Amino acid sequence: MFKISEIKELIELLDRTSVQELELEEEGARVVIRKGSRIDASALQAPMMVQQPQVQALPAQTAAAATVPAQASAPDESLHKIVSPMVGTFYSSPSPDADVYVNAGSRVNEKSVVCIIEAMKLMNELLAEVKGEIVEVLVENGQLVEYGQPLFLVRAE
Repeated sequence: MFKISEIKELIELLDRTSVQELELEEEGARVVIRKGSRIDASALQAPMMVQQPQVQALPAQTAAAATVPAQASAPDESLHKIVSPMVGTFYSSPSPDADVYVNAGSRVNEKSVVCIIEAMKLMNELLAEVKGEIVEVLVENGQLVEYGQPLFLVRAE
């Protein structure tokens, strides 16, 4: 069985190359990583729950294609998007027992830390880079995020 940390490493490595697809099989488990593809985590049959939209972890005998439905509502185009500058794991607070950096309704300025993105065991603080109000947090704590993926919507002042 594949460990989540191993899958994260493979995603990061694939992201830095021109390779579009990687498929591995080990002990009856199969992992397929494709750039630009999406899956529905509820369709996963393996015991691990992978939240990364690029990863498909299915038992070797299962060949069902899975897709993630598009968001129900289109975001307001006047809102500023704070996007992930890298592939990694999103953390909403500096530690598991600490308060979150921001919630919907929080006021931020250009120097406000809004989250941490962990990549290759390094914790990277992400700044708002805009003054305004957080309208929506688009990802969950502990979720794997992609380069350029919107994380927050901000009503800029």
